[in-house]
Amino acid sequence: MAAALPLLLLLAAGGGAGAEGGRQVSMQYNPGWNNSSVNLLHVRAVGPSDTLHYVWSSIGAPAVLLVASASRSSTLRVNWTQLLSPAPAGAIWIDPPGSVVYSTAVVFTKVFEYSEAKTLEELFYPTYDLSDFSWDSINRTLNHTALTAEFTGIPATGPSGSFSNGSLAFRVTAYEANGRDGPLPSLLHTADSSKVEFVLAGVAPRGNSSRFALEVATVEETGVVQKLRSARSIDDEYTPTIFETLSLVAQSQNGSSTLSFLQWKATAYGSQTPRREDSIQCRSHGLQAANWTLPMSSIVHAYFGEGVGSTYTISAINISFGGEDGKVYQEKRYLSWSVLLGFGQPPEDTFSPLVISIMAVALGTPMVMLLVGSCVVLFVQRKRYSEYEPIN
Repeated sequence: MAAALPLLLLLAAGGGAGAEGGRQVSMQYNPGWNNSSVNLLHVRAVGPSDTLHYVWSSIGAPAVLLVASASRSSTLRVNWTQLLSPAPAGAIWIDPPGSVVYSTAVVFTKVFEYSEAKTLEELFYPTYDLSDFSWDSINRTLNHTALTAEFTGIPATGPSGSFSNGSLAFRVTAYEANGRDGPLPSLLHTADSSKVEFVLAGVAPRGNSSRFALEVATVEETGVVQKLRSARSIDDEYTPTIFETLSLVAQSQNGSSTLSFLQWKATAYGSQTPRREDSIQCRSHGLQAANWTLPMSSIVHAYFGEGVGSTYTISAINISFGGEDGKVYQEKRYLSWSVLLGFGQPPEDTFSPLVISIMAVALGTPMVMLLVGSCVVLFVQRKRYSEYEPIN
């Protein structure tokens, strides 16, 4: 892909600055529009020689555009009249357009609820289509200091009253520099990434052993392929009992460069203040090229135009939550799953100082004992020979 090399060069420059001084990050709600009936959040992260744009919106299915620009002064432009019309193609762009070196999108399309019947078959309840949700204004949750915002919604017509005392939310966090989150799962992040937390709170399950799954779709230019990677480690200091990290990476077709990623730990949590015992099993299912039409997401069609599904390719993956019996959610009525998304290579955890110390002790102690033992044997032998009096 032609944009791969410029993007890698930009991130190489931005990554060095990110480790030292980070990016200048700002958040703007509904830029150029004074109505809070819809939600569009522009996160602008300026580096030494580039700008990363994250455009979040709940207009249609919740989605985020990720656009990398080679200009520090690039800006988001929105034609609101066109965006809110039945034909939004071309309503969103980055100015100057020629500065864009890479763009992609992530769409959160559906939530499935299912349980396992006695016949060991999965029983699916009516799907929650997130493009049919009604969303609160994020303006009241926008925190320009913490760089956070929250999209909270309920079905426009809640089936069986499941959402009468509950809601679904996407909590967004932007980052100015490299670091690690404090709360579990304590994701490692870079200045070229942001985080979104998917939350179900107080939603009544429709079965005695309900489990949930979130469908996530990505939009990429032709020539870019999605690959799911799994990395396992013996180090679980930051996320106790969780040894697997998954990454969904967008690569140029020849596999020479990674352009963007989604990354998460193989766990969700059943508490607002998660602890190890609140862990909920998390699995990924079936990364595949989507052979269905992308649910209407206005910002995706507004930016990529009518070529979504033809000029641009769509991939989808399901992330499921819950143990075999679904009891964790049944008891706590709370589910939280965090995923990092960003540009370039996903961050990689190295061994923590604690684990390095333990390994050093575990591997070093036998060596020390062997060395000391050898010295003792040599000393004893030399002493025995020194006490021997030769016969004249």
